[in-house]
Amino acid sequence: MYMTEKHELFRKLVKKFAETELTPEILDEVEATNHFPRELIAKYAQCGFTGVKIPKKYGGAGWDTRAYVIMNEEIACVSAVSAIYANTPNSLGGGPLLAAGTDEQLEKYLPPLARGEKIIAFSLTEPGAGSDAGQVQTTAEKDGDYYILNGRKCFVTHGPECDYAIIFAKTDSSKRGSKGISTFILDMTLEGVSRGLPEKKMGLIGAPTGDIIMKNVRVHKSDLLGEENKGFSNAMKTLVGGRIGTAGHCIGVARAALEESIKYSKEREQFGRPIKDFQAISFMIAEMATKLEAARLLTYKAAYLLDTGKDASSAAAMAKFYASETCNEICAKAIQIHGGYGFIRDYKVERLYRDCRVFTIFEGTSQVQQMVISGSLLR
Repeated sequence: MYMTEKHELFRKLVKKFAETELTPEILDEVEATNHFPRELIAKYAQCGFTGVKIPKKYGGAGWDTRAYVIMNEEIACVSAVSAIYANTPNSLGGGPLLAAGTDEQLEKYLPPLARGEKIIAFSLTEPGAGSDAGQVQTTAEKDGDYYILNGRKCFVTHGPECDYAIIFAKTDSSKRGSKGISTFILDMTLEGVSRGLPEKKMGLIGAPTGDIIMKNVRVHKSDLLGEENKGFSNAMKTLVGGRIGTAGHCIGVARAALEESIKYSKEREQFGRPIKDFQAISFMIAEMATKLEAARLLTYKAAYLLDTGKDASSAAAMAKFYASETCNEICAKAIQIHGGYGFIRDYKVERLYRDCRVFTIFEGTSQVQQMVISGSLLR
């Protein structure tokens, strides 16, 4: 209903790429080494994935949010961690630039993102500012043509490996909460920038997460992104698109879990017949499929609203909330259907279960999404 024929042709391209290039051998190597090969990112770029939402004049494919969701869904259906690398340049990495960048900034930073040559990280969360993102303690003090940045960001996806980072810092300490925050593009090679060790995570292994620490880092005013003291709105605008992208991840992973469950239920026999013949299993699969379809429609609708210039903030929150919770539920049921085998790493559902757990947490917890949804209804 929300997709055109061109969108479905694009889906076929992404699906074929994911199934051909993201082989079990490569994915097992990523899991073992916690390293995602740059050669694959280069292949993403050749297909236009790393620039799917980046305008053509900056080297991107110039597609829309629906194509972006399709890309996330199809790649995540094969590998959740692989979808992160296609997603970031179009979402939390490139999103703030597309929302507030000057012509010079767009010309400088977007083309290498679209070409898959550079990685840019979104750095909002701090040790004391998670769901309450307005309470950032990182500061940026004006000093002539520069800003002096001091602070620490945590749980930064790509933090240990990024070339640039989008940093949100307090530029006016007299203003409380989310006011007085500005956005900066941080070159990770600047003096005073350091990185924490990669976190030892439950899932999404291969996309390292870690701290970014800034100690008296001098950032030129040309890397101030958007207006001074108005950076928080930039973060919130970026997160609308990011939440839709995460919902796309969720429906991809959930679809994989459902497909694996259907396949296994036809092959596994107990009491002399395939377990699919037992109502306890068949009804479980029916529920999984129904909830997946509901999550898919919520996600596609949110993407459609954003593409057509409508206010998509509440729809994006609904899609992210429902799709992430549903993905966790479907992956848990997939483990149950597989029984003891689902707990073994030789089976795909084990990795799906670990990877999906963070979906209800990052880019705004489920509870934050409920705050956004209820706030739009009750104001």
